[in-house]
Amino acid sequence: MTSEATANVLALDIGGANLKAADGGNYARAEFFPLWRTPEKLSEAIATLVAAAPPRSAWVVTMTGELADCFRTKRAGVAAIVDAVVVAAGPQVEVLIYLTDGTFVRPAEAKLRSLEAAASNWHATATLVARRFAPAAGLLIDIGSTTCDVVPFAAGVAAPLGRTDPERLASGELVYTGVVRSPVCALVQTLPWRGKPCGVAQELFATTLDAYLMLGDLPEDPTNTNTADGRPATRELAHERLGRCVCADRESFDLADARAAAKAILDAQLGQLAAAWRRVVERSARPIELVVVAGQGEFLAQRLLRHVGWEGRTVSLAAEIGAAASQVAPAFALAQLADERRRS
Repeated sequence: MTSEATANVLALDIGGANLKAADGGNYARAEFFPLWRTPEKLSEAIATLVAAAPPRSAWVVTMTGELADCFRTKRAGVAAIVDAVVVAAGPQVEVLIYLTDGTFVRPAEAKLRSLEAAASNWHATATLVARRFAPAAGLLIDIGSTTCDVVPFAAGVAAPLGRTDPERLASGELVYTGVVRSPVCALVQTLPWRGKPCGVAQELFATTLDAYLMLGDLPEDPTNTNTADGRPATRELAHERLGRCVCADRESFDLADARAAAKAILDAQLGQLAAAWRRVVERSARPIELVVVAGQGEFLAQRLLRHVGWEGRTVSLAAEIGAAASQVAPAFALAQLADERRRS
């Protein structure tokens, strides 16, 4: 995949918890923005996000933030996000919205076709991957902070069974679990404590971020306080957050307990993802020839492939386009697709 910057195009991926931008080349950036808390500040947050980007005459946009519970309906969410982008862009920048049929439309049309504009980011990544590895039949496994996409592709096109979030959840092509934000109590009912199973409190005491901090899969970041308790993302504090899942603290829940809990959380997540893998692979009309792994949780996708016994070709999107671009893969893909459209 090329990593050369696209011509005059900036792509935005507006999520419910993160805003992402890429130009299809060297510029890639993501910022935490809890949309559900302050939707009225979205335009300002977008403007801040793109301030460091090279100036572009056109923005192309995909989104998942319409699902945030500050919006009564997806239609209302799409409209609010589109309006916020238009305001942030200003009159000199052309804005186009990406739909799940692979087309780009103007903001007014996107509002009328809100269910096609909603949750369209996965389609951009899968479409670019399918084109780059045509005519192979394969799977894209993109694991982010919150969700996992398992999208089949073949003959140069994405080939999903579902298009909307409910359809994709029903098909196994969307698994609502990720490596940062998923609550531990949503994944497991028990955790090992002192060598025995212990019930888990149904409270937001810890997330998968804490498990992967303990396992060393995600780096510590003392500046990141977007955690279950608002304290920094360090292993020391992840240890404490995991202890609270069994109503313990660091005095009664030692490092061995924390590591065992983290391994149990990993195993539970692998089991959930493996079930989705089996559903998607078993209904494939063609044998899967390769798997492309992407996202912040690419390490988990690699473990999933070992877990299910995959012996075929595996392609790391991070190795193809760079780690920063892979972590904002939908935005990178969208910029590339928009550039292809403008050149055609």
